[in-house]
Amino acid sequence: FVSTMVDDDSDSNSDNNSDNDKDLKPGQKFPTPTPGFGDRVFYETLLRQRPDSFMAQEWCLHYGVLPEKKAAKMYKVVLERKKHQKSGIPLPTSSPQKKTKKRKIKVATDDAADLQESGPQRVGSTII
Repeated sequence: FVSTMVDDDSDSNSDNNSDNDKDLKPGQKFPTPTPGFGDRVFYETLLRQRPDSFMAQEWCLHYGVLPEKKAAKMYKVVLERKKHQKSGIPLPTSSPQKKTKKRKIKVATDDAADLQESGPQRVGSTII
């Protein structure tokens, strides 16, 4: 009789584990943190600001903070990226954005007007 009860308990535990697996989203490995959890806020914000961030994509997938459909799409992307990393083939990236160089504006001024004497050493200082 005792061994039967133990067997029944082990069956119910295995059912609980399979129920938990059904609740997980694609790619989820850990329980979903609450919305105010600091890490969650950071990674969700990072993903919103930089959707191409590998770090944010993986964290959001592993913790199940994405909607089901978006998680399924991103899971495929992350798996593909990991497959390429293992094989050593570089991933195709989008064309890098051209960086614009800031130009310094030169203002033509009379040097004598900008130079002032200061102190006994007569060290000049420029006024802008």
